[in-house]
Formats: sequence, C-alpha cells, structure tokens
Amino acid sequence: MGHGQAGTGRSAAAQAAPRRGRPGYDLESLLAVVVTVFNERGYDGTSMEDLASRLGISKSSIYYHVESKEDLLALALDRALDGLFGVADEVKASGGPAIQRLEQLVRGSVGVLADRLPYVTLLLRARGNTATERRALARRREFDQIVADLVAEAEQDGEIRPDVDPAITARLLFGLVNSLVEWYRPTKRATSASELADAVCAVAFDGLRIRRTASPEAPRAVSP
Repeated sequence: MGHGQAGTGRSAAAQAAPRRGRPGYDLESLLAVVVTVFNERGYDGTSMEDLASRLGISKSSIYYHVESKEDLLALALDRALDGLFGVADEVKASGGPAIQRLEQLVRGSVGVLADRLPYVTLLLRARGNTATERRALARRREFDQIVADLVAEAEQDGEIRPDVDPAITARLLFGLVNSLVEWYRPTKRATSASELADAVCAVAFDGLRIRRTASPEAPRAVSP
C-alpha cells in the first residue's frame, strides 16, 4: 500500500467532512475517546455498546459519523500512519547525507509519537486480526523499509558501522523509538518531544556512527 493512499479502507461516511452530532461530538473529539477505549480494552474486546457508554451517547449517534466499529479503527490507525509518512515525505524532500536524513526521520517520528501517542500506541498493538489491521501493518512495513533503506545508504556512505545488517539496525533503532509508548506520558511536567528526540538520537547514533580518529601527527624534524 502506498503512503499516498491515506485513508484506504474508510467508508464514505468516514471520508466525509467532519460533522457534529446531536450530543456535541464531532468526529475528531469522538475518535479521541474511542481510541482510548480501544487501548484500554483492545479492539476485539470493545463493542459499540462500550463506546456509546463511555461517550455518553447512543449507538445511533456514533453511526451518524461512521458506518461501523472498523471504520473507527481505520481512522485511528491512519492518524498514526499518516503522521509517520508525512515525516518520511519531508525527509525525502530535504536531501542531504543519508545519516542526516536518518536522524531527521527518527526525530520526526518521535515527534509524531509524542503528538499522537494514543494512535501510535494502537498501531503498535495491531496484530492483523482484521482487514483494516492488515492494511495498517502493510503500511507499517513500508515505513520500516524506508528506514532500512536509509540505514543501508548511510552504511554505504561509510557513516555507520557495517557489521550489522541494515534491516536489523532499522528494527533496533525504531524499537527504541516505539518503546516510548510504554512509559511516556505528555503532561505539563513531562519531557518535551524535542528533548525525547535528543535523548533517543544520542543513545542510538552514538552506537551506530563510525568513530573517526585523528591521524597521528608526523614527528617534527629536529634542527641540529
């Protein structure tokens, strides 16, 4: 699935302009509550009755916005994926050395995670149990390949260590990024997204970069 095809799998209702239902929820505010419930209970363990109860509205009010529970899942997963592919597009357009673009991709991905934490959390928990999850996982694999290609290019440039397979390096690198969902909580006193990105890049790239050692100075001739 190409990343230009954002929203694949959405119904016509889900693709329509945001609407405000009778109880006062527009699609964005409704989705914010829905994704929280999906993360708490699991998608398979959440019914439309559960969502209606948490929202304090009737099921028909939810159906005002979407046709099914799976439409809600598609919208939520797209929030995360569209953010990641938006960063990838910016990196592709930026030019510069591969190692610089790789770090830019990591920093941007940390920013997406911090900004869209519930949606990224849901994406990382997707297991392919539905057609929507399988489409999301296909897009995620496409993103993983972008990372691996950048790692391989940086390795060819002699910027990062060549003794680890690029695909493994890419998985380890974004395993570090993705682990943030387990403990990061964006509160007023929390570490900022930029500080998180600094920390991730310091830890990851310090171990990846090839260390340059200065050539020893030639001994100076001693005058008689």
